[in-house]
Amino acid sequence: MLKVLILHGWGGSDNPHWQAWLASEVVKEYGMVAFPLLDNPHFPSKNRWMKQVKALLEDVNPDVVICHSLGCTLWLHLCNEGEIAPVKRLLLVAPPRLSCEIEILKTFFPISTPENLFAKEAMMVTSDNDPYMSQEEAQALQKSLGIEMKVLENAGHINDASGYGEWPWVKEWVGK
Repeated sequence: MLKVLILHGWGGSDNPHWQAWLASEVVKEYGMVAFPLLDNPHFPSKNRWMKQVKALLEDVNPDVVICHSLGCTLWLHLCNEGEIAPVKRLLLVAPPRLSCEIEILKTFFPISTPENLFAKEAMMVTSDNDPYMSQEEAQALQKSLGIEMKVLENAGHINDASGYGEWPWVKEWVGK
């Protein structure tokens, strides 16, 4: 049975966000999904989120981890700490830049690029017009991480506000 952990970003990713849609699609295929609402998602704390996700990683032991936005930053922090078990596949969708000036998110930034993503296979998906990361910043991060990158055109922050509710590509990526 495929075990998938989905990590949302700032504010959560409830319906009609693609992460909520994906969670229901994986369950329909008899997979196991952990899609937790991380503690106080509108006023997140890096330390609380890291503690919560470390416990989930131990309990679930996922094959696949899918992160969106601040969830990507959280994964990078976990990797920098180096106390997590590797997963088979990792998808980082719409990661924000490595330094962010949003006051509510100050505990998460700045962050350095980890040397190890704790994944046998990893991919990053960005948009050419994401307000939280320019394509130049995305290319620099992709090069630093040494992973494949897929760039979507005019996809904004790759969320429901930019038309990403149902997203067949991500379902296919999870199932391959």
